[in-house]
Amino acid sequence: MFEPRVALASLSGEADAAWARRAAPHVGMAFLGGVSLDEESRAAARELVARDRNEFLPDDPFAFVAEQLDALADADVDAAVNVRSATLDPVRRAASVCADRGAVLEVNAHCRQPELCAVGCGERLLRDADRLCEYVAAAADEGATVSVKVRAEVAGVDLGETTRRVADAGASMVHVDAMDSEPAVADVASAVGDDDAAPFVVANNEVRDAESVREYLDYGADAVSVGRPSTDPRVLRRVRAAVDDWFAAEVDA
Repeated sequence: MFEPRVALASLSGEADAAWARRAAPHVGMAFLGGVSLDEESRAAARELVARDRNEFLPDDPFAFVAEQLDALADADVDAAVNVRSATLDPVRRAASVCADRGAVLEVNAHCRQPELCAVGCGERLLRDADRLCEYVAAAADEGATVSVKVRAEVAGVDLGETTRRVADAGASMVHVDAMDSEPAVADVASAVGDDDAAPFVVANNEVRDAESVREYLDYGADAVSVGRPSTDPRVLRRVRAAVDDWFAAEVDA
């Protein structure tokens, strides 16, 4: 899906094209965003800003997505955009923008902020697999490569079953925030199998060094992503070296 198999995970209000460019020498993909698309999710984002969280709130979120992707057109990094929406049509529209630019559209079924969950975004979407699959299918129908960002430790959610369902709906990638349950990555990886059509599994959470990289890749992840330390080139160099070493050892074996 991307090489090297290190990604940058989206950081609300921080993960833009400039951020991706700075890290490009170390990574294969950057997930921009998250970007709130419709009025409900944007109202929730404004509430988050009011309590001192960073959020992207451009006047036109679709123009913003296009501008950010265009700014990476000549960069040596693949681009993805993490989006939130309480309604379906804005997901279609953002997916079309991504498809036109060869970028990945990532459906955010991950955020646990109460304001976003209250309008049906993030973790609330993860709990509603039928609606999540509608989002994935709509984005895929626009021609976009679709990723789904999920999290472990959500009560009542079977990540393996959810993975199978979003894959059937058209997801090509599942981006897993393992929280404090690293073996959840194995549940996702085993759910997708190892055939060529299986979604690419990206593992996230506390990816900092060789030990964390090996743990996730040993659990069956295809790649890892770096969150908060994504602005620290020392961490990115360590992670990149560990990923390269792990896959080189696999080839030698």
